[in-house]
Amino acid sequence: MNNFCRIGVFYDGSYFSYAQTYFYAEKKVGWLSFTPFHRLIEQFISSKEQRYAMHRIVYASWHQGLFPASQTNEKQFFVERNRHLDLMHAGIEPKYVPMAPSGHEKGVDVSLAVDVMERVMEGKIDVAVLVTGDGDLTPLARTVMKHGVRVGVFYFEYDSPQRNSRVNGRLITACNYAFNVNDLERDPRYATVFKTLFRVPQVTAAKE
Repeated sequence: MNNFCRIGVFYDGSYFSYAQTYFYAEKKVGWLSFTPFHRLIEQFISSKEQRYAMHRIVYASWHQGLFPASQTNEKQFFVERNRHLDLMHAGIEPKYVPMAPSGHEKGVDVSLAVDVMERVMEGKIDVAVLVTGDGDLTPLARTVMKHGVRVGVFYFEYDSPQRNSRVNGRLITACNYAFNVNDLERDPRYATVFKTLFRVPQVTAAKE
């Protein structure tokens, strides 16, 4: 038996970005960072997949729509460059799809699903973790499990003046494991764990 559990993490990029903005701009707790988030995933999966001696993320990818340069302002270029650097440092492969003329994302869920199935069919992962709340990925979760790969979903549930976040119930039911990141925020027992997920910007005191 292989004593090493290989985890693949597949990000719905816009979904995760909205959560980052929520925690940073509205909750004022810092910037949700990939490295501690990956540690959280590994620890959670290790508690569920106890037949393995080790649990490591061996593959991670980021799926998101991308505007052409002609439709991108300077601020957006800045945001995208910083995000790309964060992805590189965390070992996450960015996989962008062109934005539709309407300005909406099209094909991101398909891109994510194809990526997952490629890793599954190649026999590269034992557990697929979906970072999303999208119920359209429910058939993907069911198909992945038919191939002997377990599926977990990490999601965010919060209410915000800008955007509310929920997870589709069918997706939770279809997956082997589900983890609501916001539960850490609400439970005092996990206050320390919750804080470790964030990078707090360094503020330089103004000279008098």
